[in-house]
Amino acid sequence: MPKTLLRRRFFDRSVHDVAPELIGATLLINGVGGRIVEVEAYHHTEPAAHSFVGPTARNAVMFGPPGHAYVYRSYGIHWCLNFVCEPNGSAGAVLIRAIEPLEGLAAMRRRRGLADERLLCSGPGRVGQALAVTRDKLNGLALDEAPFAVYAREETPEIATGVRIGITKAADLPWRYGLKGSRFLSKPFK
Repeated sequence: MPKTLLRRRFFDRSVHDVAPELIGATLLINGVGGRIVEVEAYHHTEPAAHSFVGPTARNAVMFGPPGHAYVYRSYGIHWCLNFVCEPNGSAGAVLIRAIEPLEGLAAMRRRRGLADERLLCSGPGRVGQALAVTRDKLNGLALDEAPFAVYAREETPEIATGVRIGITKAADLPWRYGLKGSRFLSKPFK
């Protein structure tokens, strides 16, 4: 059975609908990637979102259109990949926190400098490094065109929910979603 490519209209919905539906989907960049096992939702109405302060040069992509990549640097070190959601102007995004590596493992191992499959993509910075994510190459690109391929999950998995990781503002919101029991999560759910 052929996989269904997620089109931009899939992302033109509430970030709270899109985020859990990405668990089990497949993300490939230039043929390298795997199954999405952990994400976090961000929306302009809460202070942890980059879009909370309004449009800036850094976050302009978040304000639309949906179905595009928003890439930012975390702690001045790691590139992080987000999928822009919500209708134009609403500024929501889903951070890709972890994937189960399935395609292009040799490239991921080379980029990350390690062999442990579990550690290749278990965290947003690791995902960025393993998939060669940079702002210059990917920010603002459509998720349904090369070099991206994002495929719908083939079955509905059991999803865990919890609070987001590594933030101090709006830290109590349960907007983190993950594949229950996955060994590829960045951090276990409580």
